[in-house]
Amino acid sequence: MSRTLISQAQLRRGRGRFAYWAVLAAVVIGFTLVFIGPLYWMVTGALKSGQEIAQTPPTLFPKDPKPQNYSDAWNNLNLAKLMFNTFYYAVGAVFFQLVFDTAAAYALSKLRPIFGNVVLGAMLATLMIPAMVLIVPQYVTAIDLPFIHVSMLDSPFAIWLPLVANAFNIFLLKRFFDSIPEDLIAAAMVDGASPLRTLWSIILPMSRPILGVVSIFAVTYVWKDFLWPKLVMPSPETRTLSVGIYAFSGGTPMNVVVAASVIAAIPTVVIFLIFQRNIMAGLTTGSLKG
Repeated sequence: MSRTLISQAQLRRGRGRFAYWAVLAAVVIGFTLVFIGPLYWMVTGALKSGQEIAQTPPTLFPKDPKPQNYSDAWNNLNLAKLMFNTFYYAVGAVFFQLVFDTAAAYALSKLRPIFGNVVLGAMLATLMIPAMVLIVPQYVTAIDLPFIHVSMLDSPFAIWLPLVANAFNIFLLKRFFDSIPEDLIAAAMVDGASPLRTLWSIILPMSRPILGVVSIFAVTYVWKDFLWPKLVMPSPETRTLSVGIYAFSGGTPMNVVVAASVIAAIPTVVIFLIFQRNIMAGLTTGSLKG
């Protein structure tokens, strides 16, 4: 029998059962309103007129819904071009993270180089550094790449390369690789497989859940990031979705901007709804020893 804060005997009584379900319902409803409230305001605000969305106090429902706000946002803000740019950057980020982070995690987990634990500890220590502190040195590096002295402004590599050194993803991959039995690696070595062949033929096929999680994290990060793309993608032709919406927000009605934000949020919401089980499976599988 599982142990809880309230005993089973108290839950069977009328008053205890009522109190338990009342508290549970209040907590669930409260958290639902906190998380769904902003999304509801955004979706309904996109259907309001400019005067209605700016009035105080705000209306709960649009008095005169205007679905054409979405078409205006799509056409006036050139969302098709912005979404293509963002998708292109996201695909590149997924590719580079899967290649380099997987190689680093495999080396730390299975090849075990000298001072590997020191390297892993130093990488994890970078997670304690606030992201805003790294903006200035990363930007200085982007505008004048060391040794070759090339500017990466308006280049997709300005977004891809900083995302490669992702200590969190390397840690997730390493923990998953640690759960793969060493007997499989030893059997591959006996058959004459090189470390690279072992990674390709054994490790990667067994690591599809965690590779999917890393891919989803990379896509959502690029899709929602604002500050770094704004710094390194100043040209209107290379802007991401969030930067493009911000750039047009100055001379565009607020209801159209909100409609553009709704369109921008749809892909990430759809990805989460489709792959939420894969995300949880990938995060928990590595904690179990095979």
